[in-house]
Amino acid sequence: MKILLASPRGFCAGVNMAIESLDLTLQTFGAPVYVYHEIVHNQYVVESFKAKGAVFVDELSEVPEGSVLLFSAHGVSPEIRQLAQQRNLNAIDATCPLVTKVHLEAVKYAREGYTIFLIGHDGHDEVIGTMGEAPEAMVLVESEEDVDRLDVPDDAPKIAYLTQTTLSVDDANRIIARLRKRYKHLVNPPKEDICYATQNRQEAVRKIAADADLCLVLGSQNSSNSQRLRELAEEFGTHAHLIDGAGDIQTEWLHDVNTVLVTAGASAPEVVVNECIDWLVKEYDATVEPVMIREENVSFPLPRKLRQLEKA
Repeated sequence: MKILLASPRGFCAGVNMAIESLDLTLQTFGAPVYVYHEIVHNQYVVESFKAKGAVFVDELSEVPEGSVLLFSAHGVSPEIRQLAQQRNLNAIDATCPLVTKVHLEAVKYAREGYTIFLIGHDGHDEVIGTMGEAPEAMVLVESEEDVDRLDVPDDAPKIAYLTQTTLSVDDANRIIARLRKRYKHLVNPPKEDICYATQNRQEAVRKIAADADLCLVLGSQNSSNSQRLRELAEEFGTHAHLIDGAGDIQTEWLHDVNTVLVTAGASAPEVVVNECIDWLVKEYDATVEPVMIREENVSFPLPRKLRQLEKA
């Protein structure tokens, strides 16, 4: 068996920043540190931080007044920020800067009187936070069919679109094309919203998948960008599975399989990739062939509050 090990894969700059932020917050303030939603959508990472004293909550009412609170990489709405302030929480913002960019675009377009179509997945933490910036101006669009059902007039003069950062590039482009066909005045930010890491990981799968019999994507089921990698591999006719680790692999998947593409979503740590590879090497005498599609050299600074603490 041969393993095609995709690169880039795994942690992006935003995830690295968020994880480093939570580590440093725990070191500085001690446990417990409360985190609004999962720090990133990965079970291995979440369970590791629970063991260190992080407490993940879905409601700020679960956080005792005056406690240390970290906002996850996916961002939060202004309402949550205000509630944290009212509860006298020591809030540290680990929102990915690329998500913050989308929030700022939403505020700008809403202020200028635009109706904003947000292309994304209903219920995703990032979408909830973004729509919270201008709920009266935003309409969620999940599919091409949604475009046809929109009750905004075709000739509306002020229409803009934004996208969730972790979407499938191909899916987003299909929805955008449908929007442009219907709305002639549609505008968008000068730089696209889908993040560099999401695009790069999709590009790697797109270029490698056809050479593999099976694709294993390391990532959790609630990870949007990881799900998109699995779906993309299947679009190329390659059987694909999204797994948290080697323990999820089912031997029947590997019958008559000669080549396995291994990749990882932007929130999956390299340790689970290595465990998966080690298992394939041990069980199937697999050899590993790294396939570099694009280099990444992006990094984001820690939140301002943590940078100030480091200087103190």
